[in-house]
Formats: sequence, C-alpha cells, structure tokens
Amino acid sequence: MHARCFTVGPLQENCWVVHADGSDKALVIDPGEEADRLIAAIGDLGLTVEAILLTHTHFDHVGAVAPLARATGAPVYCPELEVPVLQDINAYVPWKEFGPYENWDPEHTVEGGETLELAGLSIDVIFTPGHSPGHVTYAAEDALFSGDVLFQGSVGRVDLPGGDWGTLLESIRSLVDSLPPETAVYPGHMGLTSLGAERSSNPFLAELAR
Repeated sequence: MHARCFTVGPLQENCWVVHADGSDKALVIDPGEEADRLIAAIGDLGLTVEAILLTHTHFDHVGAVAPLARATGAPVYCPELEVPVLQDINAYVPWKEFGPYENWDPEHTVEGGETLELAGLSIDVIFTPGHSPGHVTYAAEDALFSGDVLFQGSVGRVDLPGGDWGTLLESIRSLVDSLPPETAVYPGHMGLTSLGAERSSNPFLAELAR
C-alpha cells in the first residue's frame, strides 16, 4: 500500500491519497482544503479516485470534498452521525475567518463495523468518537488513518461541540487493545507514528501506559 500525504490549509491538515501496489485506483481520505492542488497531484500520479473517505466533518477535513467529488465523480463516505454537518458545513465553522465551504450530500455513510472493499484494499471502519460524535478511523493492512483521534505525541482536542475526553480515551484504548503495536498511524495533523510508540510515550495516554 502507498499513502501520500498532502498537508493543506491554514490548519495544516493531512489529506491522504492511498492506493494498493500496482493499482491506479486511489482513495482520498479527509480532503480538507486546496482542491485544485489535490486534483492536479492525483492527475500527475496517474491515479483515478474511487472513493473519498471522511473520518469526521470538522471543516478543516472536508473543505475540499465538494470540488474534489465533483471533479472526480467519486462517491463520498461520511460518518452517519455527522451527515448533517457535511450538508450544512458553514453553520458548523466556529471561526468567521475560515470558509465559506460548499455543502455535500454523501453517497454513503459509515458508522463503524463495516469492511469496505475499495481501490484494491480491504478497509475496516472503526467507530472512535470523542473528538467528534461520529468520528471513525480506517484500518487497512498495517496502517491506521486516525483522523483527529491520535497524533504523534498528542491527541485530538475535545473542546469543540460533541467532544468528550473520557470517550476519546476509550476510543484510543480500543485501538491500542485491538491492533498490533507496530500499526503505523497516519494522522490528520502532524507526523507519522505507531500505536506502540504512542501507548508507551504519549503523555496524554499515561493511563493506558500503566
């Protein structure tokens, strides 16, 4: 599997373009901003977007969804609990200096527990709320696309509507208990890490380390 990171927008969000070895079919995970740049890069790579996957619908992760979906014809997979946000995104932007963004009606919803067969990959959808109410993560091969649940040395904020620290910690616990420690974590912000590294050294996860 190949995963290319495009860090986009003023909040430096990581959009991931993922495809299987030898395949020209790709997934785009969390296209947050800079649609024209993403579309051009995907074309330069010779890839065709088969689906757009969203971990959650905070504006910095979905700002480019509508133009990317329209340009590629790819269906959008959105957490079921957060469909209303994607359908009226500007109503959920907490700071006036960001946006405006274009709404989108997702073609598919996910809630956790599904296995998606897309772009030559088998992807497990895991329900991981806490940063947002419907947040999901995507596990494929030895990789986890964690959105804003888990970062290198940090975790997602819980002071936005629907955030809850206890829920987030339990979501992270479920990941580290169910996936191998060597699982690579491809986060929504900051750099690559692994579940084992975060469990042992992330200061926010001291309780899990014990």
